[in-house]
Amino acid sequence: MTASCSTARRSHQTLGKTLRLGLIATVSLLPCFSQAESTETVVNQEKTSPMLKPWTGPYGGVPPWNLVRTDEFLGAFDIAIAEAKDEITGIADQSDPATFENTIVALEKSGKTLQRLETLFDVHASNLNVGPIPDLERTVAPQLSEYRDSIYQNSALFKRIETIYQSDAMDSFTVAQKRLVDDLYKTFVRQGAKLSQSDKAKLSQINTRLARLFTDFSQNVLEDEKGFVTWVENEADLAGLPESVTTAMKSAATDRGKPEQWAVTNTRSSMDPFLTYADNRELREQVWRNYYNRCDNGDEHDNNAIISEILSLRDARAKLLGYENHAQRRLESTMAKSPEATMDLMMKVWPKAVARVREEVADMQAIADQEGVNLKIAPWDYRYYAEKVRKAKYDLDFNEVKPYMQLEKLREAMMWAAGELYGMQFTQVTDVPVFHPDVRVWRVDDQEGNRVGLWYLDPYAREGKRSGAWMNAYRLQENIDEPITPIVSNNSNFIKGAEGKPVLISWDDAVTLFHEFGHALHGLNSKVNYPSQAGTSVARDYVEFPSQLMEHWLDTPEVLRKYCVHYETGAPMPAELLEKIKKASKFNQGFDTVEYLASAIVDMKLHTTDQDKIDPDQFERDTLAEIGMPEELPMRHRTPHFSHIFSSDSYSAGYYSYLWSDALTADAAEVFEEAGTYYDPAIAKSLHDNVMSVGDTIDPAEGFRRFRGRDVDTSALLRKRGFPVQ
Repeated sequence: MTASCSTARRSHQTLGKTLRLGLIATVSLLPCFSQAESTETVVNQEKTSPMLKPWTGPYGGVPPWNLVRTDEFLGAFDIAIAEAKDEITGIADQSDPATFENTIVALEKSGKTLQRLETLFDVHASNLNVGPIPDLERTVAPQLSEYRDSIYQNSALFKRIETIYQSDAMDSFTVAQKRLVDDLYKTFVRQGAKLSQSDKAKLSQINTRLARLFTDFSQNVLEDEKGFVTWVENEADLAGLPESVTTAMKSAATDRGKPEQWAVTNTRSSMDPFLTYADNRELREQVWRNYYNRCDNGDEHDNNAIISEILSLRDARAKLLGYENHAQRRLESTMAKSPEATMDLMMKVWPKAVARVREEVADMQAIADQEGVNLKIAPWDYRYYAEKVRKAKYDLDFNEVKPYMQLEKLREAMMWAAGELYGMQFTQVTDVPVFHPDVRVWRVDDQEGNRVGLWYLDPYAREGKRSGAWMNAYRLQENIDEPITPIVSNNSNFIKGAEGKPVLISWDDAVTLFHEFGHALHGLNSKVNYPSQAGTSVARDYVEFPSQLMEHWLDTPEVLRKYCVHYETGAPMPAELLEKIKKASKFNQGFDTVEYLASAIVDMKLHTTDQDKIDPDQFERDTLAEIGMPEELPMRHRTPHFSHIFSSDSYSAGYYSYLWSDALTADAAEVFEEAGTYYDPAIAKSLHDNVMSVGDTIDPAEGFRRFRGRDVDTSALLRKRGFPVQ
């Protein structure tokens, strides 16, 4: 399976260059108060909440999940933001001339209380969004926006940064220091530091409104994922489904108070296997419509009006800041640099992918015709008949593969691979608090026994947990005054099996697991000085490169033979099954590429159009018709629930990043393939030294060039997907 078939489905709210400013290194939801209110708060209140204290305990301090009190969040934020504002004021208003140490490094050190508190809140917002948390999000999101604007619009602070940026002292800085100053200066400019006071006020109004709209959008998606369930009452309607799927459906129904039925929840992890294996076409259609029509049902959770306003506000903001459109502003700090460059790459791949879809549909239609079912392949048939084609062409049934795909064994495989590549050793620890019983923690050491960091794993779906899979950095690596090790987490939505039974996952989900672990390794391998440059704090269209590359270790012979063992017998995956998987590696690439690219193209066109008021549904239909979208499949993320681009600015005009990064991934993978192994020590060291450990201390194109020995060759991307290069 290729990177895009699973990786492009995920968002990484804590990843990427947007979040590089040390004092606001994360973008989840925090409140803000006026300067007068902040000062009074600091004078009259003490840090009474334990959530405000520096982290204590082993491993350099750990998140105090056991001390979180949701009713204390608002008051705690009041104090934390007041403290952060005072720190910023102290940096901006000091009388000493601006230097790298008293301004840039001071900013890197500031806001630590706020960052720690935000980490605790962000995990509740993403992983435990129940009880008062949704209302807290709606309250604090606009306040956080105001707080961020107060920093970017601080004229005295910007003047100090600008003085350093324009000074001769830049010539004496290290490459990393120059990049830090350059990025900080340009980020402030992009955020409105050079605007007039009246325009700054307009910008703040836009940002505050957007923050509220992002939260409303996300809450609507969460509600539609919770609210729509397809119930199966008759066991006969389960025909075709493997036991692992029906067991998960029974568990989901039991959790919802209907143990006599089976439930297909409105999440990808539940929808995908049902559409792949269920013989009942009517139920497949119902499940498909529930999932792909999320937030597009004309009810209280419909997101179309919200999206239209978000797009209008983004366009107004871009023009206020001197850009033609939102995409131009967002892409300025990326590898691509311009919307035109992204479209060039996407449209290079698009016609080849569509042509492959035509071939895939023809193969599926032929099987349907042979069965005499009298149907034309529809979107809810694609996965089902693709699986039949896979069996016919490659004699490969992924039902045969799944018994060998145990979640726990795959976790062990990832850790083993990290040891082989980077010398990492993982040891489970139980002496730290966790935010849910499902969560487990591992200490990560190097070969000499020195602590590298901590890795948290939260693998299972639950009420209040957003869908998909993602990586978080609870603490960024840094080495300013002393070495501080990173704390990272991986989060998934696997469905728990029956009590005492191992959790079996699909091949696609295993690819996703390795992908997210790649992000975690990017964070854990970090060896930089300044937290704003640590780990995954890189350009949006580069951050997916290390994670997509990590997917390749799943189907290495070493992992498949040692860790893909039958859950009942312990027998390794048979050699003939391994060979079938290898031969089918480029199967269904039309579907995988087209459903992803359709979303990426719509994203870019939404953010480059000249239309004043956009009807999202109509724009989506018109764009797909314009590019020749095959009617047999949908875009991966329909606009009304496209969380990547509407739950924040994070991936807006940036969903192309997965393809851009995959061009790097495909070319980099060929280095290992040419060596005949993915475990070559010299190549692994080069990957570590030039990609995994350097964060944003060097230009990403230069880092890739040092690893590959040349610039990227995009033809590798076409070869990887089995498309013609010419």
